[in-house]
Amino acid sequence: MSLETQKFVRPGRSKGLLEVFQKQYLLSLLVHKELRVRYRGSVLGMLWSYAKPAVQFLVFYFAIGMFMGMNRNIENYVIYMFAGVVAINYFTEIFNNDTRSVVWNTPLVKKIYLPRELFPVASAWVAFIHFIPQLVILAGGALLAGWRPGLVELAVFIYAFMVITIFSLGLGLLAGALNVFFRDAENFVELMLMVATWSSPVLYKWSMVQNALGDGWLWYLYQLNPLTVVVELFHFVFWAPTLPEGSKEITQIMPPDMWMWAGIAGANAVLMLLIGELTFRKLDPRFAQEL
Repeated sequence: MSLETQKFVRPGRSKGLLEVFQKQYLLSLLVHKELRVRYRGSVLGMLWSYAKPAVQFLVFYFAIGMFMGMNRNIENYVIYMFAGVVAINYFTEIFNNDTRSVVWNTPLVKKIYLPRELFPVASAWVAFIHFIPQLVILAGGALLAGWRPGLVELAVFIYAFMVITIFSLGLGLLAGALNVFFRDAENFVELMLMVATWSSPVLYKWSMVQNALGDGWLWYLYQLNPLTVVVELFHFVFWAPTLPEGSKEITQIMPPDMWMWAGIAGANAVLMLLIGELTFRKLDPRFAQEL
């Protein structure tokens, strides 16, 4: 091909998230780098990712479920709460680490070209690696409580997992780009994460919120939060099958119109990803200069 007919590509021009899938080797290097940095000098290494949720589960079971008597209010309360905690922990780690991902990789941003979306995606991948042990502990505890999931529960879990991953990554891309220019973004994200657990029915039931807010616009605003929907879907998957037949909880497993809200949550997650990616790509050319 002659120089006259050859098509040139402007250096440093990214194709966005689509290019990340073409750089799988670079992505794997970044994931391994983050894991090595996190567990540097540790004897147990990745075993800590199993030990911590296991201890957390036992603390919830004895301290909250038995000593505080929450099992009397909500059957299998530890499964109910831990299912929500696992979902929120996954969201928190993606959002928090993605916010700092570009700044953490300043030397790479300033020296070489690579799709900068690799940094938040790598952080999200690390969060997924840490999500697996928590999921194993949750599934193990649910099995002991009588959990016998079917195909419906499996399909709902896959959908809920996709929604929270897409939503978290979209927020992470947005916050990660803004954090390059305004380091206040890190503190703002920390404030958001402080209320994340309380903004969704992790420690309480959805019916308590509906009783307090009624059926007005505040209730609809509460249900528009994708985290609220994902936590309820996790309850449907892991907690609901552990309830015995005839349990009074069965009639209140899901809020009204839950499947409609689940569809809206999926649409909101995709919209958040588009907003985050467009913002990231718009600010991307100025990252190296700003850092």
